[in-house]
Amino acid sequence: MPFDGMVVSAIAHELQQKILHAKIEKIYQPESDEINILMRCFGKKYKLLLSASSNHPRIHFTEIDKTNPQSPPMFCMLMRKYLVGGKIVAIQQKDFERIIMIDIESHDELGYSTIKQLIIEIMGKHSNIILIDKSHNKILDSIKRISGDINRYREILPGRNYIFPPTHDKKNPLHIVFEEFISLINNATSATPIYKGIYTTLQGISPLCAREICYHAKVNSDTPISNLCEEDYKTIWSSLKSLLAHTLSGTFSPNIIVSKNDHQVLDFYTTIIHLYKPIYTFLFFDSISDVLEQYYLKRDVSDRLKQKSTDLRKFVTHTINKLYKKYQKLQEEWITAEQSQKYRIYGELLTANLHSIKKGDSEIEVINFYDEHGRTICIPLDIQLTPAQNAQKYFKKYTKAKNALRELQRQLQETKEEIHYFENLLHTIENAAYLEDIEEIRSELVEEGYLRKRKTTSSQKKKVQSKPLSFISSDGFNILVGKNNKQNDMLTLKIAAKKDLWFHTKDIPGSHVVIVSNNKPIPDQTILEAAEIAAFYSKAKQSSNVPVDYTEVKNVKKPSSAKPGMVIYENQKTLYITPRHDITTILDKNKSKSI
Repeated sequence: MPFDGMVVSAIAHELQQKILHAKIEKIYQPESDEINILMRCFGKKYKLLLSASSNHPRIHFTEIDKTNPQSPPMFCMLMRKYLVGGKIVAIQQKDFERIIMIDIESHDELGYSTIKQLIIEIMGKHSNIILIDKSHNKILDSIKRISGDINRYREILPGRNYIFPPTHDKKNPLHIVFEEFISLINNATSATPIYKGIYTTLQGISPLCAREICYHAKVNSDTPISNLCEEDYKTIWSSLKSLLAHTLSGTFSPNIIVSKNDHQVLDFYTTIIHLYKPIYTFLFFDSISDVLEQYYLKRDVSDRLKQKSTDLRKFVTHTINKLYKKYQKLQEEWITAEQSQKYRIYGELLTANLHSIKKGDSEIEVINFYDEHGRTICIPLDIQLTPAQNAQKYFKKYTKAKNALRELQRQLQETKEEIHYFENLLHTIENAAYLEDIEEIRSELVEEGYLRKRKTTSSQKKKVQSKPLSFISSDGFNILVGKNNKQNDMLTLKIAAKKDLWFHTKDIPGSHVVIVSNNKPIPDQTILEAAEIAAFYSKAKQSSNVPVDYTEVKNVKKPSSAKPGMVIYENQKTLYITPRHDITTILDKNKSKSI
């Protein structure tokens, strides 16, 4: 992800074009490291996202609405105090660094005009959002406070003077001449590849950008600096200036780079990366904000989901491992208990041969009339017991073992069902698309008694249960998909009608899928598409020839003691499906057409 000086320059240019002189109306902090600023400029509304996330720091316009906490964090309150009602009077990029500074004119308690500066540092794990009093260069606060214990050179604390991050002797490429460029490159070690020499000496140039400069100059990016000739320096310099010309003129071509075969999103940039042209495809957008919105949407949500679900995933995985060990132990006990038949045979043979046994015998060899060949069998005896008591002892052992088999059978079935339940939970966690899905799974585990209920304040509102996914088949039928066990139950047992078709992967954890028939005949193509969705939203989504059962909803029942999402069904048919990873995209397009 080349979030370098070129990208920041494109963002700063877009902000200058759209929100210079904008009035700030509202400020929210939906995440601990993210700020949303709502503003109005010449009759248009804008929402600016500022993120100091360690994984995905960024700044861009957004259309996404997030749930805000009941009580705003302290930094959000401070931002509201100083910035709401203020007017943006200046926006600039610091040199060619990944820093944007936004000046906001507002009035203090006495009505005097003051300038507050919002500084967004986009620097990986060191990213930050800092509010300063520009006239005194004093930090008012930041979304991440950095004490002297962490960084002695640069404390980010209220009341401290603001200091820009160190440049590490890098130079602004917009302000150097050819001779200085050669001198900077030659200061690097002679064995250093030229592309590395470029990005380690110039501000805002990423490794990808440096390789693109070399590619455009027709110089191998891995060529050692010592092997460069004067002509190489000239072509590289010309390539660099050509790339920087886009920044100076404000002409950008924001794009997302995707693979040609499966259209997986790989990267983004402000101009075409020509060295990617032979192997990748470019999707162009009207603005850099549109690019960043699309690029980070899934990545940011995915990271936050992973962070929120770590404890759940660990608990469920640990429980599955324990249940498999329990199941194995129960099977071993079953094998032992299955030998109980021999105790019954011992007892009956002893009863039939009581006259031949003397008290004090340690064993007796008798004819085994249960053996088809009539062979003899040696039966151990307790010398302290009479012959009849020895027979009764074996009958008691047989009865105990028989009862144990019955109990083991029950425990084996319950453990097997519990394994299936937790494997289904793990699949649901791994496929969760929203934070609400994770909270519903957590709530389910609390209700089932596996987790303790978290302490909540009385001010917290009851969360509304999320709805199943919805798709439109190519024949116009609505296809609903449960995202977790609670939704599966709700979809199958409450939402679906008796004549609707119900789908589920056979003996494989996955979602319940329902075709809403509206009492109409369902075409084969729609049935195939629903089966493909069921295979895609299952643990076997990476497999081929996945068995998918389907039947009318009236044939699906839930046993009284069954766990959430667990059902039994009959009169089913089976399709064997190889999951298509583009099926949801195709059906989403159908949904758009129907709207």
